[in-house]
Amino acid sequence: MLLLIDNYDSFTYNLFQYLSELGADVHVVRNDKATVGELAEMGPERLVVSPGPSHPRNAGISIDAIKHFSGKIPVLGVCLGHQAIGEAFGGIVDHAGELKHGKTSMIEHDGKGVFEGLPNPFEAVRYHSLAVQPDAVPPGFEVSARSAESGVIMGMRHPEMPIEGVQFHPESILTRPGKDLLRNFLEMEN
Repeated sequence: MLLLIDNYDSFTYNLFQYLSELGADVHVVRNDKATVGELAEMGPERLVVSPGPSHPRNAGISIDAIKHFSGKIPVLGVCLGHQAIGEAFGGIVDHAGELKHGKTSMIEHDGKGVFEGLPNPFEAVRYHSLAVQPDAVPPGFEVSARSAESGVIMGMRHPEMPIEGVQFHPESILTRPGKDLLRNFLEMEN
């Protein structure tokens, strides 16, 4: 079972649909409707933390769930979920230096992990004003993708644990290789 934490965002069910179409058994839980202990009792095999409004510190159980499940099962954070991974591991999330709501950007990536086999660069939709700060990436994490235009961090991963975050929206129809990115996540080994 794949556990999808819903941070009260309309894109959550786009993620649900794509992941379900790719064969995942997806269970959605709102970020304030369960404890981490209750999530653990569900026995998820993967965790996805959805986009959402505000700062990741205001995303209910998202940060605590990331801390609990990291190193145990594969974890993917999308937009706010990506920022929550940053916060969970000691990174700093602050203003991105640019406001991107419903805007597309070219994403340059390292071709590894969730980016394996994807075009480089590719166009992706962004909806955010916050970002993991380039001088405060969580210790032990590596930047896996950036905006070609501005260099804003668009992806990061832990090199030893199956933890990936993407700032853009792979579940948007305008992010053409988004479904392939999600497929790559579903194929990640623990």
